[in-house]
Amino acid sequence: MSIIFRLDRVMADRKMSLNELARRIQLTDSNLSILKTGKAKAIRVLTLDAICRELNCQPGDLLEYQADELTTDKEGGGTE
Repeated sequence: MSIIFRLDRVMADRKMSLNELARRIQLTDSNLSILKTGKAKAIRVLTLDAICRELNCQPGDLLEYQADELTTDKEGGGTE
């Protein structure tokens, strides 16, 4: 996947535990863990809003785009 969720890094910077953030945004620990470990396939805008509010950050602090090899090859950037 090309989008990397950097929740773990922002939480560490803010010294906030997974349990504390989950409680504050009213999400289960297991669902927040899925986001934190990068295993989520989607995130609700309301959840992103709540995370940003509690961690005092911008969505761009949490999300990073990284081109994967398949995208690069399709665009002609790979070797043939």
